[in-house]
Amino acid sequence: MLCAWCYAFSPRVHRLISEYPEVRIVHRAFALAPTPESLVAMFGSKERAKREILSHWRAANQNDDEHRINADLMAARPFDYPYSMPGLLACKAAERQGGQEAHWAMYDRIQRAHLSECLDITDLNVLRRCALDVGLDGEQWEDDYRSPVVRDAVERDLARAKLYGITGVPTLVADQKYALTGAQSDARLVAWIEHLLAQRSSR
Repeated sequence: MLCAWCYAFSPRVHRLISEYPEVRIVHRAFALAPTPESLVAMFGSKERAKREILSHWRAANQNDDEHRINADLMAARPFDYPYSMPGLLACKAAERQGGQEAHWAMYDRIQRAHLSECLDITDLNVLRRCALDVGLDGEQWEDDYRSPVVRDAVERDLARAKLYGITGVPTLVADQKYALTGAQSDARLVAWIEHLLAQRSSR
């Protein structure tokens, strides 16, 4: 969820789907750092985590077509770098209410809140505002966000990612076996999809 490269990639996937309506996107949760303790374990301290992750933000901003990622603003924010689980739960809660379309809308809105507006997306008030911004019923969304059903759905996605051997994001998986990793260009995405569709038609 907290992925600057994913933020750069999402508009390209939107464009791909508009060109290939036969392709269906199913969003799955993946957490590089699900808890604050995960960040400390990975980087040694919360301060070092924020500093090093923001260096990745700056690189990802060069990949982003519109350069929307604001590392300098996040560096000035007083809160610790946010961890993944609240955002993952927020998107799954949106999905409970409005399916994959709502999941993607919530995902994009949270990513904008995180990477452009540089808000603390571990804050329930920020996440609730995102839910309202994409047209969700706020009360139902919050009930779902707190639901063990939603947490179980996130945990199942994490287990599925482990089963597939996924270690980084963004990653697209097709037919449970063909993976494309990284914030690839529009041309690379189209070539990948064309290859998959050709394989399917030849079966």
